[in-house]
Amino acid sequence: MRKRTSLARRLMTVQMLIIGLGIATLIVAAGLLTPRLFSQHLYEAGETDPAVQGHAMQALSSSLAIGVLLALFVSVSAAVVASWLFARRVAQPLERLAMAAGEVESGALEFVDETRFTSEMAQLFDSLEDMSARLERASANRNQLMSDLSHELRTPLASLEAHVDALEDGMIAPTADTYQAMRDQISRLRRLAMDVRVAAAAQEHALELHPVRTDAARLAVAAQATAAPQYAAKGVHLGLTVSDEHMPVRCDEERVQQVLANLLDNALRHTPAGASVHLSYRSAGTDALLIVEDTGEGLAPGQLQRIFERFYRVDSSRSTFDGSGSGLGLTIAQAIVADHGGTITAYSDGLGKGSRFTIALPLDIAGA
Repeated sequence: MRKRTSLARRLMTVQMLIIGLGIATLIVAAGLLTPRLFSQHLYEAGETDPAVQGHAMQALSSSLAIGVLLALFVSVSAAVVASWLFARRVAQPLERLAMAAGEVESGALEFVDETRFTSEMAQLFDSLEDMSARLERASANRNQLMSDLSHELRTPLASLEAHVDALEDGMIAPTADTYQAMRDQISRLRRLAMDVRVAAAAQEHALELHPVRTDAARLAVAAQATAAPQYAAKGVHLGLTVSDEHMPVRCDEERVQQVLANLLDNALRHTPAGASVHLSYRSAGTDALLIVEDTGEGLAPGQLQRIFERFYRVDSSRSTFDGSGSGLGLTIAQAIVADHGGTITAYSDGLGKGSRFTIALPLDIAGA
């Protein structure tokens, strides 16, 4: 690879070229204009003797040469020093920035020059620091996700291994129920794999969104219709409050339906048969609210924030793979809503008193 010239050397070269052009211009101007102007002044002063004019011109030339040489020496010396200092002033932070960029993966920015003598340089350093912080967060998220995933995979894999060993040892018969139990574990592993991929993309804001203008009522009605068969099968009533209020929002309908489906599925999972879940929508200031409220198990105060963490389960004694989901649904829901510029919050009066999840999406007032 061809070795490239450093920025400091390039800046110094440019400064020397500018100084050289200035010197050449000065010499040419002095050599052409000064004798003519001096002769004209002598003539206007009445001095017409050729000998006097020649002596005066010789004195002028020698004085001019000495003065120009002295001035050139001083100015060139000063210009060289100033140019060198300026070149180093500009190049050193950039050199350190280049070194920092090479180490940005590890987030090692403590050695970066903090001297930001221009707004552009300050913006460049700030951008690098922001990028490093984002990469560090993404790396931490990936590491934590891998750790959580490793823990969550143990249960289904252990179950499958136990079934296989029992079949090989003849401890259980190869019945339809046995194979169905193994298929259930495989299905849940597949669901976990899909949810992990979506959760990772969602938390790094890498989901592809296709926002369109729609109405909050349309989203709620569609979610209620989709979830109704599951609720009927369990014997849980799913109510919907219908309103004539117009609440336009701009969102990816498929992704928001995914969030609502997750909340309704979560409510159904924690609500016993014979109880009810209610879906409603209303406006609040500049937001459209979509609310899922159940009369089920409820949440303890310390669980309200943790409920959105990856693989967090309200009942820690219950296995993730008992049909209760992958443990990533609320994490994905929160990230999707955040990508729409909204928020999702959980509230409960306590254990046994039900819970309420509220999605707030910005109203699309500008598109009205």
